Amino acid sequence: MLPLLRPDQWKSLRTRYEADRPHRMLALDGGGIRGLITLGILSRIEALIQQKTGKKLCEYFDYIAGTSTGAIIAAGLSLGKNSSDLVDFYRSCGEEMFESSKLLDRLKSLYTADPLKAKLSDVFGTNTTLEAPAKDTDPGLKCLLLVVTKNVTTDSPWPISSNPDAKYNDPTKDNNNLKIPLWQLVRASTAAPVYFPPEILQWNPNNSKETFVFADGGVTPYNNPAFLLYRMATEPAYRLSWKTGERNLLLISVGTGAAESKGASAAKPNTNIVSTVAGLPGELMYGMLIDQDINCRTVGRCTFGAHLDSEILDLVPRQVSDGMTSAQQYAAPLVPISQDLGRRFLYARYNADLSESGLRDLGFPNVVPANIQKMDAVENIATLLDIGKAAGGAVKAEHFGTFLE
Repeated sequence: MLPLLRPDQWKSLRTRYEADRPHRMLALDGGGIRGLITLGILSRIEALIQQKTGKKLCEYFDYIAGTSTGAIIAAGLSLGKNSSDLVDFYRSCGEEMFESSKLLDRLKSLYTADPLKAKLSDVFGTNTTLEAPAKDTDPGLKCLLLVVTKNVTTDSPWPISSNPDAKYNDPTKDNNNLKIPLWQLVRASTAAPVYFPPEILQWNPNNSKETFVFADGGVTPYNNPAFLLYRMATEPAYRLSWKTGERNLLLISVGTGAAESKGASAAKPNTNIVSTVAGLPGELMYGMLIDQDINCRTVGRCTFGAHLDSEILDLVPRQVSDGMTSAQQYAAPLVPISQDLGRRFLYARYNADLSESGLRDLGFPNVVPANIQKMDAVENIATLLDIGKAAGGAVKAEHFGTFLE
């Protein structure tokens, strides 16, 4: 049994989490309305897990993390909702969450009633916090949850975990993270600059100086929260200290679609230089997303993931030899999962390639990449979900190793 610092705080989750056993984690990227791609992929993962284990996602995954739109999905799953429940939420609230034409209304909502806040509190519960429910049948989180936020006041990423033993979840302190309403944390993580006013939270009800301004967690290095989730589950400072190893820890990462953007060329270095500079924030986010993915593939053992670049390929272990071309390396047999390579965890990364060639390969040759890559185009809801389901076709039971047994 694993020692818990404050076992009473785990309440209905205590029996599940005190056992010394393998653990499974799920990380969900940010990406605006493209969260529908995540949900399309998750529908396939959900069906596979249901078929193999009979469990819901919150029962199968022990720790779920999300950034921005991924925080909405992660919170919903952690409460016991399924992917179709969350698709319905996006269909009903997508316009208020992401549509550009609603910008002025949202800016005015900084000082007036924000309809999105009402919807979030309705979906997640006005009184629901990160505290574990007293009984299994009580409303509340059914598994551990990590929400990535950006504290603008301190200019730092604030990953907020529901781990009852975490340092800042101490019930004896006034600034206890577990007391913050879940819907407000989700709203803070989704407060994308330009799209939403910032979320202002008084963290300590007895000290007005501990009031902070929050913006979208996607503007931190953790728009892809996968490696952060691994760190917070295993590093002793975070007070979980889960065992590492390919048979002890599984990490599944799901994206919201991605594609490289082409800028100026060497032949015409000044071409599109203005648009290149304007796109720098998005390019930086894309670069950080890829970097977090590479961290996971090098520290963990990757069982599935897209091609990264011509030097490292996809980092899925294969039986290769010197002198092989990239094509020959991809054709080489995989190293069997039964052969433990000594990595810290088992890892799979699912995403949709939203480039012209990627969309064509997924069966969407008539979809315009520039349109579908937008994070605020609510008219794309149906197509984004279909793209996600097509990308979910890559999900295979063998990627999960022994974790589906």
